[in-house]
Amino acid sequence: MTSDSLNRLYNCSAKILDQNLTILQELNRSELLSVLDRVLSSDTRNLLRVNFTDCLFTGQERPFDLPWWQKLSWSCVFAIMLIIATGGNIIVMWIVLAHRRMRTVTNYLLVNLSIADLMMAILNCVFNFIFMLNSNWPFGVIYCTVNNFVANVTVASSTFTLVVISFDRYMAIMRPLQHHMSRKRTTVALVLIWLASALLAMPCLLYSTTMTRRYNLIFLGVTYLIPMIVMAICYTLMGRELWGIKSIGEHTEHQKYSMKSKRKVVKMFIIVVTIFGVCWLPYHGFFIFLYHYRSVMATSYVQHVYLSFYWLAMSNAVVNPIIYYWMNNRFRVYFQQIICNCCCLLGYSDSENCQMQEMTRLRHSDTVRSQSGRFKSMSIRWRHSTAESHVQTLRMNSRSICDKNHLHPGTTNI
Repeated sequence: MTSDSLNRLYNCSAKILDQNLTILQELNRSELLSVLDRVLSSDTRNLLRVNFTDCLFTGQERPFDLPWWQKLSWSCVFAIMLIIATGGNIIVMWIVLAHRRMRTVTNYLLVNLSIADLMMAILNCVFNFIFMLNSNWPFGVIYCTVNNFVANVTVASSTFTLVVISFDRYMAIMRPLQHHMSRKRTTVALVLIWLASALLAMPCLLYSTTMTRRYNLIFLGVTYLIPMIVMAICYTLMGRELWGIKSIGEHTEHQKYSMKSKRKVVKMFIIVVTIFGVCWLPYHGFFIFLYHYRSVMATSYVQHVYLSFYWLAMSNAVVNPIIYYWMNNRFRVYFQQIICNCCCLLGYSDSENCQMQEMTRLRHSDTVRSQSGRFKSMSIRWRHSTAESHVQTLRMNSRSICDKNHLHPGTTNI
């Protein structure tokens, strides 16, 4: 810190703290910052912090003020991510809620995950990006509080939803006789997820200017570390059950198909959870690192690092719909149906033919398992029907002969 900046820090501190400048100059920089931190954190209305910031940076350029071309580049990167995240999660919600065959317990949980990701993208990411890009918050004190609350609620809701999905899959595979996740229980679970998330984020709503280390560590542990450990244990046990242990004896076609379906679903959620952990790990680790090495905050590249880690964390909302499209046949068909509709509106293809092809594929994928048995059953019924028809024909012929003999008793058959 230059001498001019240090003098401005002491002058603004004397103004905000209403203290004699000579008394404050007896404190070193670390002691002064400690005093400021206690005073500004206790200001629930955030007025002292705003006045101190205005005093400190009056007549100066805002800190971390990026050149216009860097702002444009970051704006394009975030805009693409937000458009895909918003569109993808809305499509997932539409697929499940608008189609009866997609309204399963697991898919309802995926809808809840999409709602949390959508709220994060629209209500939090846009405003935070503008703040980080310009080093200025133009949206007022009230929405600053709301923004912090929404951020914590959505992150906690996403994490808790993934934990519930993991537990549901664990019970379905490891305890199939005890597994009974009805729609009523699913609704209760969703309500509890949002209530727990809101309670966990309540300190941000009440004391948004107070960011203590203890609360940050509790939030990090509850919304990331502990859930990741629990989900890792669940999926490890499920993977051992599905891939590691081979049962004795031959399997029927139904058992083979059921095992293949379970493996595919578990594999999809393993990828979802893994990508969730990878996307959010640098973001959480960045703040832990800054707490121990605060000198990094004064470097010129720190804003680019923060924007990169924040973009990676927010891009988790983009990845989930892509995973559903990649690994779930039904989601893929409905996604392609929407793409065909969009292409039709743009005049690139015939939407009606495209929809017919995709719906035919969906029906084929649903019935391919049962067609073999159905054809065998039809063949057996056909053979029985043919035999019965043949017997009935013989009976009719013999009955006809008897009738003829009865009508013409003098006639003899040669």
